[in-house]
Formats: sequence, C-alpha cells, structure tokens
Amino acid sequence: MKVVPKVNTDGLYLEDELVDDAFSGVVPFYAQPDNTDQDADTEPTTPELVGYTVGVPITTPGLFKPQFNLAAWRAYESAVYEAQEAYIAALNDWQSKGRAEEEQPLYVAPKQPDNLWTEGLTPEQIAELTKQPEPQPKLREELTNTQIAMADMYEQMLAMQAELKALKEGR
Repeated sequence: MKVVPKVNTDGLYLEDELVDDAFSGVVPFYAQPDNTDQDADTEPTTPELVGYTVGVPITTPGLFKPQFNLAAWRAYESAVYEAQEAYIAALNDWQSKGRAEEEQPLYVAPKQPDNLWTEGLTPEQIAELTKQPEPQPKLREELTNTQIAMADMYEQMLAMQAELKALKEGR
C-alpha cells in the first residue's frame, strides 16, 4: 500500500489516501447524491465529480498548498495516446511488409512533465500565512507589567536571602 494525494476539481490538494502499490495515473472520484428524497418514478441522479486521486507524487518540497496541473496531465495523456496509436500503425505497417527484423518499429513513450505540482497559493496569501503576528498593545503592556513584577520579586528574594544570612551569622 502507498499514500497518494487527492485533489479537488481545480487540482488543489485535499488529503492523502491509501491505495494499492500498483496505482498510477489520475482517477476521478465522485460524491454520491442523497437518494432519500427521490421517488421511485424519478430518474436517479448522477454522482457529482468532486476531484481526483493522483498517482503522481508531489516532488516539489515546501509547497504551502500543492496544486496538480490537470491540464498538463491531460496533455500528457493525449500525447501518450497519440504515441501508442502511431506505434500501432507503424507496427501494423511493418507486419504487412513481411516483418523485416531490422526495421521493426519501437514504441517511444513521451516524457512525463516535471511541472505537474505547483504552488496553489499566491505570493500574497503565502506572505499572509507566514507573517509574524504583531503583539496587541494590551498584551504588550501585560507582558511588561509581568516582567516588572518578576524583577521586584527577584529583588525581594535577594533581600530575604541576605537577611537570612545575616541572622544565621549573628547567632
């Protein structure tokens, strides 16, 4: 078993899902409609596309909100399909010409794009997420007062220690 990401219909990461090790590619998943309101005479409602289970690992570290490029994936799938069709046509042509060993066509799969996972947040959204909150004036004042009170208590403790030491020496 392995963990793969699930994305919404815009490609934004939702959660991880545990799948079989052989899982690959991109597979849609659907929300099941609530059929309790339907009469027996009405047509059943079709499930609504909610997102995709993606068998392509997130290879770019440090993304705040990973987004899978569904358009690039569809283009890649289309290129794979076209390459397969071209190979089948070439292989059929080769077989019809008598199968000369040195001329046998080879299937060459298109390279999978590297940029399938990108950042789903804008730079402004990332800046908002990563900025340090400013302490509120009241909290700052309370912190200052607490530090002053602790300093006073420390001075009192030192004075009490000195007084105790003097009492012990004066016995």
